[in-house]
Amino acid sequence: MHQTPTPLSDPFNARARLALRDGSVDYFRLDASGAGDLKRLPNTVKILLENVLRNAGNGPIVEADVRALASWTPGGAAEADVPFLPARVLLQDFTGVPAVVDLAAMRDAMAELGGDPARINPLVPADLVIDHSVQVDLYGSPRAFAFNVEREYERNGERYQLLRWAQTAFRDLSVVPPGTGIVHQVNLEFLATVVQRRDEEAGTVAFPDTLVGTDSHTTMINGLGVLGYGVGGIEAEAVLLGQPLYGPMPRVLGVRLSGELPLGGTATDLVLVVTEMLRRKGVVGAFVEFAGDGLAGLSLADRATISNMSPEFGATATLFPIDHETLAYLRLTGRDEDLVDLVERYAKEQALWREPGAGPEFGEALELDLSTVPPSLAGPRRPQDRVGLDELKLNFRRNYPDGLQLAKGGLPNEGHVPDSSDVEAASVESFPASDAPGYTTRQDPADQPSAAHAGQADAGEESASDREQLERSGRYPEVSIRMDGQEVALRTGSVAIAAITSCTNTSNPTVMVGAGLLARKALERGLRRPAHVKTSLAPGSRAVTRYLAAADLMAPLEELGFGLVGYGCTTCIGNSGPLDQPIADAVEKHGLIVAAVLSGNRNFEGRIHPLARASYLASPPLVVAFALAGVVDIDLTSEPLGHDGDGRPVYLRDLWPTADEIREVIGASLSPEVFRETYASVFDGDDRWRALPIPEGDRYAWDPASTYVARPSFLEALPATPEPVGEIEGARVLAWLGDSVTTDHISPAGSIPAWSPAGQWLQQKGVSPTDFNSYGSRRGHHEVMARGTFGNIRLRNRLAGDKEGPYTRHLPSGEETFIYDAAERYAAEGTPLIVLAGREYGSGSSRDWAAKGPRLLGVRAVLAESFERIHRSNLVGMGILPLEYLPGENADSLRLTGLEHFDIVGLAAGITPQMAVTVRASENGAERTFRAVARLDSAVEVDYYRHTGILPAVLRRLAHAQG
Repeated sequence: MHQTPTPLSDPFNARARLALRDGSVDYFRLDASGAGDLKRLPNTVKILLENVLRNAGNGPIVEADVRALASWTPGGAAEADVPFLPARVLLQDFTGVPAVVDLAAMRDAMAELGGDPARINPLVPADLVIDHSVQVDLYGSPRAFAFNVEREYERNGERYQLLRWAQTAFRDLSVVPPGTGIVHQVNLEFLATVVQRRDEEAGTVAFPDTLVGTDSHTTMINGLGVLGYGVGGIEAEAVLLGQPLYGPMPRVLGVRLSGELPLGGTATDLVLVVTEMLRRKGVVGAFVEFAGDGLAGLSLADRATISNMSPEFGATATLFPIDHETLAYLRLTGRDEDLVDLVERYAKEQALWREPGAGPEFGEALELDLSTVPPSLAGPRRPQDRVGLDELKLNFRRNYPDGLQLAKGGLPNEGHVPDSSDVEAASVESFPASDAPGYTTRQDPADQPSAAHAGQADAGEESASDREQLERSGRYPEVSIRMDGQEVALRTGSVAIAAITSCTNTSNPTVMVGAGLLARKALERGLRRPAHVKTSLAPGSRAVTRYLAAADLMAPLEELGFGLVGYGCTTCIGNSGPLDQPIADAVEKHGLIVAAVLSGNRNFEGRIHPLARASYLASPPLVVAFALAGVVDIDLTSEPLGHDGDGRPVYLRDLWPTADEIREVIGASLSPEVFRETYASVFDGDDRWRALPIPEGDRYAWDPASTYVARPSFLEALPATPEPVGEIEGARVLAWLGDSVTTDHISPAGSIPAWSPAGQWLQQKGVSPTDFNSYGSRRGHHEVMARGTFGNIRLRNRLAGDKEGPYTRHLPSGEETFIYDAAERYAAEGTPLIVLAGREYGSGSSRDWAAKGPRLLGVRAVLAESFERIHRSNLVGMGILPLEYLPGENADSLRLTGLEHFDIVGLAAGITPQMAVTVRASENGAERTFRAVARLDSAVEVDYYRHTGILPAVLRRLAHAQG
């Protein structure tokens, strides 16, 4: 248990005792907050209220914060910054590596300040699950899992060595090694407690389990009644260092459920209906809560599936109440009976327990009758575009009219291999802590698939009568390719990838068992998967393969090609691996529009694979069905999947398992022992993990030859006390950007072009372009990330004219150059830099390097019309000043040219929250002066800025306390 000091105060006299079966614990009574009838409050508000009540008087949280939240009313217009101190932090390896790098660098800086480096530890417990790096290189083979893990270690050994060291070097940081599971499923099945106990000097205190995570689908845990959501890396580091997060007064929207799902209905069908409904309603930035008597028919896994897709419908989190189903799931997954008792007693005492009948009051509420949920998919480009199973054929034809004839001489949209900016543009509205895929699934000769079916391409010739053939037959014309010495037909509409993947669905035993039963029935009828379908099974937990094997369902899945390829995100985040070369050649030569069908949560064009333009989200049983059908332009409600050995048609309805069949299998194969065995050694790892060399000592031994991990320069040569805040004088504009500039424009996550500054640097270090990996995988190395800042190939910088990409003009020379190269020249000249921008600067994914990168380039301030909320705080966290034009003003109205020298005046006299400053823009002897607001919104942010960032502020505080 995590040991903390005794709280400094209890201003509301809220601390009380709660009797348990194994003794008693302290807790903080919500009824002492002055909120009145607790049953009227949504659970989201109650959990946040308990958080400020318990922490009031301890550090930055004050009594006024409690009173503000206790006055919450449905639909109220009260404005207040609500502080939140999560109980723990959840990390994955893509976003967790930079956090670990920063902690390691803080230890170095602490030693240089004369302090004890071992004092730098997470002040809040953290778990890091390595799940984002495994790729489907080999499939359809019993060797696939071992082969893919081996390749994963080859690609990521440097990063994993750092994490292996962190596992032993830091207190309260646990690392779940590769090949174990997906972060959110491990959290659901093992890490989460619903109610935590914490030992303090005054006794043990119980409180709601809460968390933030560096992945948008952290929201999955809300299905268990645990409030958690995704944040960016800098916010996560702030929490790790004991700092609260701040957000607006919560807007809570209710969804009241009634009825039951139809026979054969799945949680996937339900979540796609919910996603469509809530996207239409508009819930961006809101908390959603489910209520109503229909909850009684939803399993905990069903609830988690819905909560998982909160980012897809735009909500901050989607919380379910605690009830008997919650307790049943805790028991099923092997949690201790004392914990189950604590959860039940605490939830009932604090009015967090769901009672039948009336629920909480919501400002807004929607109704959903579960019996109306139809069999559904979503696609072909967005998760909110639900498609009825019976409408899929028409949906595909309508979305891809250019697929009605084969292209002559190349792709209909030749050159359209989507880059991360395409994906980011599609997702900018609502995914606050996610990343565009890394696109490591290149179709390079050096990275061809090692599959049992790879063969030679024989793509055939285009027919002049293709369109006439289609119009006569209603079918897309086929291209013949050779695989394994056999002729295989491929066409627009063919399924290229069918993947049972993602914690969204693999956490749900009902749909996983359903997929296995459907596979068994299909084999009994003699059906086989077409050779052009790349199939894979990548569950989010080893518990899944345990219970599938116990039910004798792994064998039929493997026989249809759904063998285990890894325990990780894989295809869901774009790590689908290369297609077999004959298929890739035919798609590229003939412009075929092939499809991916997956049990994931996102399907933006090109995300799953650059050559699969269409992607449909579906339940695991439907993934198996479409793998058998081999095409997506089919109506599986009326057309057969295939034919048996006697030539008789086999329909989906013939194979679909009944609810009784699924329940029988689950009852016989799923038990608490499955989960206890799965997680008994969850932190140990395999032989590869244990064999990684671990640097000894409290400080990490940085390898100067590494191109993945390095000590960041922004924590080097840190003075013991901050220098006085001065004016910003003589600054030049590095980039003049427009509206809705996303964090992916500022710091791309995708592929690294060989011609870019980052690509050139890697090649100078001996890295071949085929081994570049992605920006996302190299976030632990500031030299790569600084060179990638403003590196998006779709960036539009007005200083570069009409030219797109990472370019600017150096001033006053006027020379066009890379933004990074210009920043280097300005640094050598001693010139500070600013960025000009329009509205919503920093929208999209919350990405810490979108603030770290500009800081390393020498950017001192960003002057914009408005900022995305999290990115603004990230800028402050890195010591960059967010400046906002006065209402009605912008660069154009002030007749700025971007060629001026800029002075920002008023900082040296003393900074206060949201103070006005004077900006002087001088060019050729002319001067324009205007006012702007320094968006340092609190005294805490002023302090961060004074220290040039949150990390130096915390570091100096710890060093001073030790001294």
